[in-house]
Amino acid sequence: MPATLAHEVLKARDARPERTMLFLHGILGRGSNWRSHARRFVAARPDWAAALVDLRLHGDSLDARPPHDLPACVDDLAALPLDVPIAGIVGHSFGGKVALAYADAHPLDELWVIDSTPSARPDRRGSEDVLAVLAMLREVPREHEDREGFVEAIRERGFSEMLARWLATSLQRAGEGWRYPVDLDAIEALLDDYFARDLWDAVPRASSRTCLVVGGRSGVLDDGDRARLAALAEEHAPVRLEVFEDAGHWLHVEEPDRLAALLAMSG
Repeated sequence: MPATLAHEVLKARDARPERTMLFLHGILGRGSNWRSHARRFVAARPDWAAALVDLRLHGDSLDARPPHDLPACVDDLAALPLDVPIAGIVGHSFGGKVALAYADAHPLDELWVIDSTPSARPDRRGSEDVLAVLAMLREVPREHEDREGFVEAIRERGFSEMLARWLATSLQRAGEGWRYPVDLDAIEALLDDYFARDLWDAVPRASSRTCLVVGGRSGVLDDGDRARLAALAEEHAPVRLEVFEDAGHWLHVEEPDRLAALLAMSG
């Protein structure tokens, strides 16, 4: 049974959109991470609505039953109660592969895959930073008197304050304190499936317009992945490759204006 996903729908003022673009976050994130981009998107393209989605086990979508895998994520999205149909997805990292899996089952008008590889990576290479964060979260106490206690516990383990405060956006009230509610075992199950799946065959048929955006300094896509994407873009007109040479994995944070300009382009 699909999970009921928390989501927020944005549209331009006085607009009457006819289709919806989903914005999907990466692992341990939440839909609100993409709010500024979604606002800019609907302002530039008012014929679209934007839905900021908390994927299963993230944000306010914590009540999800197994199996925790990409097909379950796809079914969750297909069950979203939206006023206008899903016609496009912007997905970053884990969300990018969910987006590609969704488009393989439900072809889209537009697909934006942000620094996410279609390759299987059973050795988990390229995601060492994420794995380090997961290992750290298993060490940090789940409950704290206040948000600052959670932030400080992460900083004490050598991680940045920026990361700590980003993770703190997922804290929930627990009595008089705060609790980190994410089921890390279930997150690991999602990641296991993410690393196991090869979705290269889906790329050329996923949508009428597919753009894969890669951070030049990111390790998520290796040289072989990049060469394969470049070849697909040469062979298949709907496929486009954009490399932000000076950006890393979080290219939407590092170069927001450049990404916003890309998303604003229609046709």
